Amino acid sequence: MSTTDAPAPAPSSVHPVDEIPPVRQLAAFGLQHVLAMYAGAVAVPLIVGGAMKLSPADLAYLITADLLVCGVATLIQCIGFWRFGVRLPIMQGCTFAAVSPMVLIGTTGGGLPAIYGSVIVAGLAIMLLAPVFGKLLRFFPPLVTGTVILIIGVSLLPVAGNWAAGGAGAKDFGEPKNLALAAFVLAVVIGVQRFAPAYLARIAVLIGIAVGLAAAVPFGFTDFSGVGDADWLGISTPFHFGTPTFKASAIVSMLVVALVTMTETTGDLIAVGEMTGRKVEPRSLSDGLRADGLSTVLGGVFNTFPYTAFAQNVGLVGMTRVRSRWVVAAAGGILVLLGLLPKLGSVVAAVPAPVLGGAGLVMFGTVAASGLRTLATVDFNGNNNLTVVAVSVAVGVLPVGVPTVYEKFPDWFQTVMNSGISAGCLTAIVLNLLFNHLPVRASSGSQAVKAS
Repeated sequence: MSTTDAPAPAPSSVHPVDEIPPVRQLAAFGLQHVLAMYAGAVAVPLIVGGAMKLSPADLAYLITADLLVCGVATLIQCIGFWRFGVRLPIMQGCTFAAVSPMVLIGTTGGGLPAIYGSVIVAGLAIMLLAPVFGKLLRFFPPLVTGTVILIIGVSLLPVAGNWAAGGAGAKDFGEPKNLALAAFVLAVVIGVQRFAPAYLARIAVLIGIAVGLAAAVPFGFTDFSGVGDADWLGISTPFHFGTPTFKASAIVSMLVVALVTMTETTGDLIAVGEMTGRKVEPRSLSDGLRADGLSTVLGGVFNTFPYTAFAQNVGLVGMTRVRSRWVVAAAGGILVLLGLLPKLGSVVAAVPAPVLGGAGLVMFGTVAASGLRTLATVDFNGNNNLTVVAVSVAVGVLPVGVPTVYEKFPDWFQTVMNSGISAGCLTAIVLNLLFNHLPVRASSGSQAVKAS
């Protein structure tokens, strides 16, 4: 009789976020996270380096440096030390919000040293502002968080669509064969989730990518030519491209980016907190943002760019229901290896875009669905909460559907509003304050404050 009683306390003593799966599962789940974010991770150095017309060797250096710092940043965020790291399953990657300002800085005479100087200052600013953002958590009730999570998912879907069609800028973009491969991967992921045993369903995305890659090889989708050319070992050294320079205009534009990324990261951290059952508190939010700042400083030192929580992987957490932060820490370890072993990184880079697109559709759709699930807990009767959601989603999706909508506006405005996540998040916060926090003249409807 004691045999049935003895093991009972064990499951409840460790939160799922803190559970450490067996090594075999850690590796599989971690690789799944790496594959989900790899294309996005290398996109920023490719775009910035390409715009600056860097040599192939310098481009390769940027990518390996990025992967290395991605891994270190992820380890800091997941494992944490002192007041750095939210200690949730959060994957870190270069923020796309910084692309336009960095291209402008790099191509107008400042070069990479000016970019890195502004990145270091932005990282220090994020660390200083982290406690301030932590105190703003009360302005993120389920009405706001659900809306932001929904916008995150919807704004990522075009990324998956571009991958499915062959990758933005590809010569065969939109070819039926690309979409057919993406649809095949999507069908495999769904089939594994529906019919496979539970332990396989948790790595449905990894299985879908592996099967899709196997199917892609005989049809000529893959190009492994870069594997032979890549070095076996590559170590990013501080200030490889020269001593950072600190230009006022570059620093100002990067500080705007810092505010945008802090807003995005806040939404991502709250989303993962909801999905994992460990709600983000003001202190843990500050710790997560402080880790972002430290990672961004490391980015400026080790020849890469500003870092933020990667929304792509938020969907994977929700879809697989694997909530352990140690899984994502394992993914961080894999990224460190990819950054130190360029040949290994080039193998992962050979995964065709349509394969990632098929997996991305279900992952990013899961993020949007998670937002709807959070919104289902909000009271929409007799108040203006529906207006808050409607306008915020519209503002958040606008730059996604019409990317050039703000191109006539100043650069700082574009930096904020071209990110659908930050635009929608700021709109939701302002509208929630307007409708649910400001005093109302009539007593009827004043209970709406409580409902949100």
